[in-house]
Amino acid sequence: MRIGIAGITGRVGRLLVEEVLAAGATVAGGTTRSPEQAAGLPAGLPLFTTMSALAKECEVVIDFTHADTVASSAQALVGTGVAWVLGTTGLSAQQNQALRDAAGDITIVHAANFSPGVTLVRRLAQMMGQALPADSYDAEIVEMHHRQKVDAPSGTALAIGQAVALGRGVALEDVRESGRDGLTGPRKPGAIGFAALRGGQIVGEHDVLFTSADEQITLSHRAFDRRIFATGAVRAALWAKGREAGLYSMEDVLGLPPL
Repeated sequence: MRIGIAGITGRVGRLLVEEVLAAGATVAGGTTRSPEQAAGLPAGLPLFTTMSALAKECEVVIDFTHADTVASSAQALVGTGVAWVLGTTGLSAQQNQALRDAAGDITIVHAANFSPGVTLVRRLAQMMGQALPADSYDAEIVEMHHRQKVDAPSGTALAIGQAVALGRGVALEDVRESGRDGLTGPRKPGAIGFAALRGGQIVGEHDVLFTSADEQITLSHRAFDRRIFATGAVRAALWAKGREAGLYSMEDVLGLPPL
């Protein structure tokens, strides 16, 4: 199996190279904006400047690049038969639409986080959102990441919040509360709150809290190494080969039944 890696010279891209090889697959090459940073990659590994060029060399592309590239990458992959494993977060409505349109032609696995543990936390958060009434149980999501992270809340935290909102039958944008500061007034009924902490070199920590007047339930996930994201993405790539066109999630890769 030939797997291409978008952003191959980046931090996650290098881990993906190692995990693809460890899985017994072939690294077909990768895209990069900085060929001079290729030191340390396997000798002779083909490097490309466009997704179109990479797609000609592989069966699946793993992509952890930037949301700004999603629409152009979707356009480049449509009609190629190449599956697309996408870990990019922070997509706009237009970019999400480009993804859905492309899924009519190619196999796409899109996840905010490819960790099996986070996938299960999201599933449990949805179940708890469905089972615990919003007027009795306040939902809060706390995340902490390394000091270099530029977005908040994290894409994973938002994905967990979306799972809670789905369980409650509401749209996250209608009930989301982030960054409380000053005289905010009492907590809004049914709100899903977010708090973002930054410091050190923490890979990723997420806590989901459901708190009533009588009890509190907490779901926690700690990532100790970024490699878990690469390992999960390669697992998704191996799963995606030969699948029918469509938009899939990590829950599909893990074989979880629909709720």
